Amino acid sequence: MAGTVSQLTEVTVRPRWHRALFALGGAWRRLPPALKLSLMLQTVLVVVALLGPTLAPYPPSKIDMSAVREAPGTAHWMGTDHLGRDVFTRIVFGARISLLVGLGAVLPAAIIGLFFGVMAGYFGGWFDEVLMRLTDVFLAFPLLILAMGISVALGRVLPNAVVAMAVTLWPAYARLVRSQALLVRTRDYVEAARSIGMPPAQIIWRHIVPNCPDALIAQASQDVGVAIIVVASLSFLGMGAQPPTPEWGAMILEGRQYLRDAWWISTFSGLAMFFTVSTFTMLGDGLRDRLDRGRGGVEG
Repeated sequence: MAGTVSQLTEVTVRPRWHRALFALGGAWRRLPPALKLSLMLQTVLVVVALLGPTLAPYPPSKIDMSAVREAPGTAHWMGTDHLGRDVFTRIVFGARISLLVGLGAVLPAAIIGLFFGVMAGYFGGWFDEVLMRLTDVFLAFPLLILAMGISVALGRVLPNAVVAMAVTLWPAYARLVRSQALLVRTRDYVEAARSIGMPPAQIIWRHIVPNCPDALIAQASQDVGVAIIVVASLSFLGMGAQPPTPEWGAMILEGRQYLRDAWWISTFSGLAMFFTVSTFTMLGDGLRDRLDRGRGGVEG
């Protein structure tokens, strides 16, 4: 009897696992090659950020004056800086800071932009006009210049640079979501919901908001890389992370004066930033292509 029960359990459970695995495998095979590569690289980046203390051979702020500006070797894979600190260790810890910076700037900006964009697109009128003119003012300034001004006004520390970046990014999301909301509010199911007396808040939550995140997610994926490089630029200009924080922009600044005899200080930090920003750009492009292809298939 026990053998019969175990066999029945095996028969009923194993196909479910198989179907789930086959579904995941099929979804993975249908992804574009660029999106697959970006997801794999993102996984590597997240693992490095999460396991930073385990992977790093030294503390990030450990000063060793006997190993000042030591070239890359077996003891220090990427060399040391002007204070004898291990460059590889600081880059690994900097990966966590960069991911937090990117997500900390983009998530609030996307949420704020989603709220105001949906409200402006659905209700229109004076609120829409005021919001569009406000976003025009923000978008009239170059991204870095506006972030510099806000960062200086708030104070030259890393959290304020992240806030400055979030304030700089939200208008683009508001305009993007507004355009989606303007399109969705004319759909038949929205008109039907309005005709039966459904409250506007319920219509927005059930019908408008679920149809807006596609373009928002693709744009946010790219903007994480943009936020990382802009905040690193602020740190390079002295308006973001301050020593001894192992942030990539600040590390490039510290190694700038030693480029002739200690090129590895700035070079490896710049390569880490290039790799990270490139993966987020590839992810955003892949998601946009995938979503556009999906919409085309549905419409066709």
